[in-house]
Amino acid sequence: MFSIIRLIIWLAGVAVLAYFLLPYFGYEVNANYWSERKTVCQDRLTQCRKDLIQSGLQGAKENCNFQCVDPKILIKKK
Repeated sequence: MFSIIRLIIWLAGVAVLAYFLLPYFGYEVNANYWSERKTVCQDRLTQCRKDLIQSGLQGAKENCNFQCVDPKILIKKK
């Protein structure tokens, strides 16, 4: 139990350090990323749902891409 708490504290510390060190190296964190991408992901999910109903599993495998997180947009170069 102690090791899990220690791991969480370490991860939080690394995240805080990264958040403050990224601007120093010329990068910025896109804070509006989740609100901007939410509608795009919901639209993709709706389209995939329609494809699944119309053409079955094979059509969904060909047309559906569930990777909504794009790290290139999440952390941008200034």
